Amino acid sequence: MMSDEEYFSDGSDGTFQDDSMRFDDVEEEDQYLEDTRFDKPVKKAYEVDFKVHSDQQIRSGQQAQFEEISNILGLDIGQAALLLRHFKWQKEKLIEQYMDNPDSINKAVGIRPEAHEDTKITKVKDFVCDICCDDGDSMETFALPCGHRYCVECYRHYLTQKIKEEGESARIQCMGDKCTMAFDASDVQAVVDDDTFTRYKTLLDRTYVDDRESLRWCPAPNCIYAIECGVRQKQLNQVVPTVLCDCGYQFCFGCGLADHLPCPCSLVKKWLKKCEDDSETANWISAHTKECPICVSTIEKNGGCNHMTCRKCRHEFCWVCMGPWSEHGTSWYNCNRFEEKSGIDARDTQAKSRASLERYLHYYNRYANHEQSAKLDKELYTKTEKKMTQLQSTSGMSWIEVQYLDNASKVLQQCRQTLKWTYAFAFYLEKNNLTHIFEDNQKDLEMAVEQLSELFEKPVDQLANLKVEMMDKTAYVSSRRIMLLEDTAKGLAEDRWKFNVELV
Repeated sequence: MMSDEEYFSDGSDGTFQDDSMRFDDVEEEDQYLEDTRFDKPVKKAYEVDFKVHSDQQIRSGQQAQFEEISNILGLDIGQAALLLRHFKWQKEKLIEQYMDNPDSINKAVGIRPEAHEDTKITKVKDFVCDICCDDGDSMETFALPCGHRYCVECYRHYLTQKIKEEGESARIQCMGDKCTMAFDASDVQAVVDDDTFTRYKTLLDRTYVDDRESLRWCPAPNCIYAIECGVRQKQLNQVVPTVLCDCGYQFCFGCGLADHLPCPCSLVKKWLKKCEDDSETANWISAHTKECPICVSTIEKNGGCNHMTCRKCRHEFCWVCMGPWSEHGTSWYNCNRFEEKSGIDARDTQAKSRASLERYLHYYNRYANHEQSAKLDKELYTKTEKKMTQLQSTSGMSWIEVQYLDNASKVLQQCRQTLKWTYAFAFYLEKNNLTHIFEDNQKDLEMAVEQLSELFEKPVDQLANLKVEMMDKTAYVSSRRIMLLEDTAKGLAEDRWKFNVELV
């Protein structure tokens, strides 16, 4: 594509370099440029903007703010750092209040803008430490601008205890009686050893992230990244801010739990508490064995697929609803829906309690089943890695060509996670026309997931011939998930969903 400079001369009259080009051709090309120059992927309704920060980026971000406040207020870097941490990084509030009454702010924060001639480490003649009572002209001593001087060893012990045992960093005060003078990073570095100072810097980084609403540490074990996201706590009833860390872990920025799309954080909290309170029921319902509906033989579920075949009588049924499998995949499929009992059947308190329990068990059973299936699908993929190697050697496929199994496994696990939380979401939904639309989308996704799961469990000698079918089904399952999440997210944003509990 030609640049704007190639269309126009350097003159101000806007003449064309190519006289043969018609004006309307250029106008169309300019419009094309306008339409495509800033093209970027369209964000889906359930997606949020976020950014991943490394520990180095976090420190650079802090340093930039220190320098900005230092230049504006005429303070050194250490004092600017203390002020920012005291005000929890709210620069506008800090500048406004400091300009109004700097002396009051300095006193509250524990800094003195003026220098003190006896600060830092030095030797003082005839000095006696008031803490350990050691003396000697060769003793190294330390004092903050407040002038409270003690031996370096006492200060080192004090700071090490504060940092390593108490986990303090942002507001460590002088050891003097009732003194509020605060240590900055240069003071700490002058006294403690390298190991303690490294721990001190790590704690400062954590306070920087913890004090800012737009930042959250990735909860994955041993992960060093922080996520920045503009979604605020007050918005969590309208959006589920799912983010993906560079370490590969996907979680909710709002509550820090693992990905729970499409369920808002407040409903997740209520659901998990309800499951915990009904733990005995949950333990019973999540048992790994059930009885065949025909011959009552005990059957153990050992895969992610819900299509079960009794080895004794060969009856095919659904693990979730125990109904005939022949109905699954047809218009009669209703496994995801809960049919409310009529009011006549729930006239007394006992009947109402029973109906309430049945309704809860319906949703919990399906929630727990998808959670269990996701784990089994993941375990199955570990075994499938061997199948991929065998497939590669028997079919002549390259390692790249057998990656369709890897993609199918990831999509299965992702959709199981989504389906799991759709049942928590549905449990709190009020029954109306929108609920039926949601359940239809849920049903379509669930049926597609079961079909892909069945394909995924085929023997290795059949996998090569199923490549195209599995790739198509993987793409279809992904599209059904996107459709469900899009509709749910738009409903939350537009306040279309009505729940039987308050979202708080």
